Amino acid sequence: MQPTDETSFREFVSARRRALLRTAFLMTGDWHSAEDLVQESLTKLYVSWRRVRRRDDVLAYARRILVNAHIDGTRRPWRREQAVGAIPDVVGVGDPAESGDLLTRSRLLAALASVPPRQRATLVLRFWEDLSIEQVADLMNCSSGNVKSQTARGLERLRDVLGSEAFVELRDA
Repeated sequence: MQPTDETSFREFVSARRRALLRTAFLMTGDWHSAEDLVQESLTKLYVSWRRVRRRDDVLAYARRILVNAHIDGTRRPWRREQAVGAIPDVVGVGDPAESGDLLTRSRLLAALASVPPRQRATLVLRFWEDLSIEQVADLMNCSSGNVKSQTARGLERLRDVLGSEAFVELRDA
């Protein structure tokens, strides 16, 4: 972007950001979401600023970007998250990374680090993220047979590093 375009964009943002933020707040009902929405809209506007600044009503164009970004954002599944009142104070509830004793956890992490990357990814996706073989195959862009063999080899490598008795200890814990 040329310096004159940069200057005119900054002037527009200084003059109109507050109005866009109010509009975004009315659409989202949350100041944090509104700020994110305005930031996303201004980013899109910046990319096309050279073409847009020649129009008669740049603010209307910016509002249109804002509305479209809001509509697109509500269509995304991760935007449907609901805020909770408080985060639970109990450590280890729901998060396997926080449960168990630290020695076992550090042994497992060290053993997992010794597994080759593709096998490690397969193990993490299958057993940590609890994805199906087909889902892992889709994510890794390979066949389900490949996922099965990578999982078997990764588990074999973990058994070699940790020893067979570690798997019995972990299962009983």
